Amino acid sequence: MFNDLPKFVFLTGKGGVGKTSLACATAVGLADAGKRVLLVSTDPASNVGQVFGTEIGNHVTPIAAVPGLAALEIDPEGAAADYRERIVGPMRGVLPEKALKGIEEQLSGACTTEIAAFDEFTALLTDEAVTGAYDHILFDTAPTGHTIRMLKLPGAWSGFLETGGDASCLGPLAGLEKQRERYAAAVATLSDGARTRLILVARPRASSLSEAARTSRELAEIGIRNQHLAINGLMPADDRGDALAASLIARDHAALDRMDKALAALPQSRFALRPENLVGLDALRRMNAPVDLANAAPRRIKADLPPLSALVDGIEAAGRGLVMTMGKGGVGKTTIAAAVAVELAARGHEVLLTTTDPAAHLTETLAEDVAHLTVSRIDPKVETQAYRDQILATKGASLDAQGRAMLEEDLRSPCTEEIAVFQAFSKVIRAAGRKFVVMDTAPTGHTLLLLDATGSYHRDVLRHAGEQSSHMTTPMMRLQDPDKTKVLIVTLAETTPVLEAARLQDDLKRAGIEPWAWVINASLAATGTTHPVLAARAATEAREIEKVRALASRHAVVPMMAEDPVGAVRLRALTGQAQPADAE
Repeated sequence: MFNDLPKFVFLTGKGGVGKTSLACATAVGLADAGKRVLLVSTDPASNVGQVFGTEIGNHVTPIAAVPGLAALEIDPEGAAADYRERIVGPMRGVLPEKALKGIEEQLSGACTTEIAAFDEFTALLTDEAVTGAYDHILFDTAPTGHTIRMLKLPGAWSGFLETGGDASCLGPLAGLEKQRERYAAAVATLSDGARTRLILVARPRASSLSEAARTSRELAEIGIRNQHLAINGLMPADDRGDALAASLIARDHAALDRMDKALAALPQSRFALRPENLVGLDALRRMNAPVDLANAAPRRIKADLPPLSALVDGIEAAGRGLVMTMGKGGVGKTTIAAAVAVELAARGHEVLLTTTDPAAHLTETLAEDVAHLTVSRIDPKVETQAYRDQILATKGASLDAQGRAMLEEDLRSPCTEEIAVFQAFSKVIRAAGRKFVVMDTAPTGHTLLLLDATGSYHRDVLRHAGEQSSHMTTPMMRLQDPDKTKVLIVTLAETTPVLEAARLQDDLKRAGIEPWAWVINASLAATGTTHPVLAARAATEAREIEKVRALASRHAVVPMMAEDPVGAVRLRALTGQAQPADAE
């Protein structure tokens, strides 16, 4: 697995890249070598207990089948709930109900969950009684650079909310004053290369490697430089005459050849795509072994795989409206948005596709080749910088150096980009009253509620509306109206992406937005592949597809394509009829 590991090891990466599998396999390998190992998961999508076939929970649990190995699962949602109550509880009966709801919403985002989880595992990093009992402590999921920078900020955090702060991520810092010394010690441990290594886990895909490069730079800037790159899920070199397999092999190589130079310079480990789910000790111990194609017998599933064209039929029936694709990074939101837009345009409808996709060649291809389709591209960096400048010039103008530093860090949060981009999007939403507007990359329900709670959301829209404001339907109102907006949640037929999509759906429902449909993208089950590894993995999708059927009012399954779906012809192919797989 990994060589010469220090005492503390953190694995980080986007959902679905295989952090938990790598963490479990590494822990087993170290324990098999005679080391005393504690595996700690702070991942909200963790399935460590399932991997080992043992109920773990929020207490140190020995793994009976692996001498020397123990595991602990921190429940981030539970920790966040307790954390929120510690802050909000003393204010009940003191502040008005509306103010309390605003504070609770500030404390409902991803930043609060991460800080609450960090609050839990800093105790492990700084408790000598715990650390002294193990040779290695592995953490499945590391804190982001943004969270670490927030924890290093000076200032009287405990008074932040009471003074009327309405920032999106600094609210969760309230009440941390008592733990500041412990946090400082934990951050020092993270930055000590002799004691800590951070493993960046990525798939051999351009988007995943780009995210890993960004994370690497961000962590290096705050002193965490002992980094290692783990590339997980590489296709075996033998394509067995399968066109899809050959294409995926070529795509892997192209992505690796083009990865960021600084990322490529890191020490690396590479792991092959496995034909099996990494559940159970035997599978974990095989993770670093070559894939045996001869014994990876193809399996087929019988599943309901409705095509994307069926969803387009339902969208088309209204004759106009707003379509939004939402989902975690790397699931294909942009591709699905473009495919829906191209299909609607091909059916003769006027369509505006608005996207934050940095791949300008995609928008150029669409604008050039598709009748009835107009494409606008919003640059997230430009919009976010303009938004930051505006906030610093207004709210930041009267702050002292400490207050300004806190505001600047808050403006580095993911919520800031969501707000800035959606404010730019809101200017084009009005067009959905007369044509189809397909919007790629949308804000989460948490961000929408933050905007709505502060009133800035509506004020910004109404200010742009001028004299028409009294007759204006704001974007928030439009999003909550299923006759005007259809939200498509995009996911993959894998455990973590489906779990994250379910959380996104809950988040949107909290904001009064009911998703219209789910789209399972890049499905192997819908391809009919005969490659032993791909066909075996296709069989594992059945359970996730059933989960989506239970969660969604309607769904579609889009096959993984042999070629990248760039250009009108390939995008329209995504909406074609997906044939159900045969039963073996």
